[in-house]
Amino acid sequence: MKLITLISGGIDSPVAAYIMDRAGADVFLLHMDNRPFADEKSVEKVKKIAEQLRTVTGSAFPLYSAPHGMSQESISKNCDTNYQCVMCKRTMLRVAQEMAGKLGCGGVIMGDSLGQVASQTLKNIRYSSFGLRIPIVRPLIGYDKLEIEQIAKKIGTYEISIIRSEGCMVVPSKPITEADIKKIEKFDESAGIDDLVKKAADGALRLS
Repeated sequence: MKLITLISGGIDSPVAAYIMDRAGADVFLLHMDNRPFADEKSVEKVKKIAEQLRTVTGSAFPLYSAPHGMSQESISKNCDTNYQCVMCKRTMLRVAQEMAGKLGCGGVIMGDSLGQVASQTLKNIRYSSFGLRIPIVRPLIGYDKLEIEQIAKKIGTYEISIIRSEGCMVVPSKPITEADIKKIEKFDESAGIDDLVKKAADGALRLS
C-alpha cells in the first residue's frame, strides 16, 4: 500500500505520516512550496522532518516538493478573500492526487483534526476534497491537539515543527467556516485551478 502525505512544517502532518507508516503503508511525502508567501525556513524544516521520520522508523519517506506560490497568488486575486484557505487546501489535494498517479500511490494522507482550524470544519473538509478521484486518509481526525503533540514529541518531530518561521502570508483575517460548494466551483474556474494543478505536478521535484 503506497500513500502520499501532504506534509508541512507543522506538527500534525508528520504525525499523520508516522501513524500510516506504522500501519504498514509505504509513505511518500509531498511538500507544497508556498514561497514567496512563506520564507526559506519552511522548506528546510520539511527536509529535517523527513530525515527525522526516516531515523525513527527506518522507512524511506521519499520527499517531493511542488510549487504552490503561483496557485496562492491566483486564488488571492480571483476568489473571495475568506475562501483562501479552503481553495488552497483544495488545490493542494488535487496536486497530491496528480502526484499519487505519477508515483503509484493509492491514496492521500492528511493531518486534519476535526475543528481545530477554519479549514477543518466538517463542511470545509468535505468541500475541499469534493470531486477527487482518490481516497483521503485522515488518521488524526478524532485526536485533540495535546494527543497529537505527545506523539510528535515521542517521534522527535515536535522540536523541528516549532522552530520559528514565517507562516503563510495570505491567510485571511476571517476565513470561511461553512463553505458554499457553488462558490467553490465558480472559484475553481475563475482561478484556473485545473491549469495550476497540472503546472504544480509537472514542476514537482524530489528533494531527498
